[in-house]
Amino acid sequence: ILNYDIMARFRRRTCIILLLFILFVCSIMMALKTLRPDRAGFGDPFGLGLLPELQQQPVLLDNKQNLPNRVQGDTVTRVSNLHSIAVNTMKASMPPVNKLEEELSSPNYNFHIFYYSWFGNPQFDGKYIHWNHPLLPHWDAKIANNYPKGRHNPPEDIGANFYPELGSYSSKDPSVIEAHMKQMRSASTGVLVLSWYPPGMADENGEPTDDLVPVILDYAHKYNLKVTFHIEPYKDRDDRSMYHNVKYIIDKYGGHPAFYRHKTSTGRFLPMFYVYDSYVTIPEIWANLLTVSGSQTIRNTPYDALFIALLVEERHKHDIHRSGFDGMYTYFATNGFSYGSSHHNWASLKAFCDSNNLMFIPSVGPGYIDTSIRPWNNHNTRNRVNGKYYETAFSAALLVRPEIISITSFNEWHEGTQIEKAVPKRTGQVVYLDYKPHKPNIYLELTQKWSEKYRKEQEQWLM
Repeated sequence: ILNYDIMARFRRRTCIILLLFILFVCSIMMALKTLRPDRAGFGDPFGLGLLPELQQQPVLLDNKQNLPNRVQGDTVTRVSNLHSIAVNTMKASMPPVNKLEEELSSPNYNFHIFYYSWFGNPQFDGKYIHWNHPLLPHWDAKIANNYPKGRHNPPEDIGANFYPELGSYSSKDPSVIEAHMKQMRSASTGVLVLSWYPPGMADENGEPTDDLVPVILDYAHKYNLKVTFHIEPYKDRDDRSMYHNVKYIIDKYGGHPAFYRHKTSTGRFLPMFYVYDSYVTIPEIWANLLTVSGSQTIRNTPYDALFIALLVEERHKHDIHRSGFDGMYTYFATNGFSYGSSHHNWASLKAFCDSNNLMFIPSVGPGYIDTSIRPWNNHNTRNRVNGKYYETAFSAALLVRPEIISITSFNEWHEGTQIEKAVPKRTGQVVYLDYKPHKPNIYLELTQKWSEKYRKEQEQWLM
């Protein structure tokens, strides 16, 4: 009887152990069946949860492929090769790396971003352009005497407080243009607002760049981006020269598929032009161009467009209305610097625009610092606060439900408003600011986050 009892206990214990083992095996099989990578798709809609390694690996591959002496014609082949590399990586490791086109979020054509093509280096331009920006003296000679003079000496010493991941690049470098388009597309922006001077003209520290427009249009089109123009205050800008230059832009570039046209409330698709420092020209001159009865009117002609004026002071809103502009933007990334750039004024500006059939386009930025070229202007610095300043600006913009949000800027390095990738750098004389503790693409990710948030909120506004 004792032996039988011992055997019975042994069999029960064996059965229990076997049952537990079977349940364990079954649970492992179920887990394996349902297991998938954390980010099998593009990731959560706000983008910040992306693993930086997964997002940046294809970009690094792209940069290695895009050698400076490459020709434009082999771009498609190289992108195909990049796709193959990504696919092979997916097969070889866990979690998988998505294909190039699956990584890029859809463009948001209501997110416009200011873009500058005025940079140059010896390899592509024979000299440094803009990276060697001079130190600008204060207008008060007594104050100016307290600050250094001279100009920057690239590539180690550049006219910026941050240092670009691409180095002191040339805006003519095809690999740089492509990298920029890819970054803007990854940020889910849709329209780049290209700083523009008429042919043969440039800012006082640069060289003419109009001949670069066709290349920028081509690369923008490759990434399904659109291009509009930020008309700078060139010499003798008035109603006549503006008519001539708008005609030039539309005739030369208006047929390109990347040329931006905005759908108006009446169903028309019109080009859009941002006009920087519009307030330096009196309303009567603008009215000649922008009102139906004006002597140089562009209205109801093949060159009609939407013209967006820069608002700095509160009184400018009345001048903008009288001038015949179609809307206003605020440009500056310095909350509190001007009436227009102060977030708390956006609600009243939007109300004014709504009551006068104008567009209000607030400009958001990640921060501001220009002491590398204006060493006396430290009081206008706006700390990025690890991205919080940028998010506060977006939050303020969404509160007024704008039709378009503009971003200052993609690459205005002199004023430290760039969202382009920046890297830590220290030289013998200079320690550059950086985006730490975040990765170089943090501001692209934040832009993508708010682009998605804007899209979702806009759907609610329209309901």
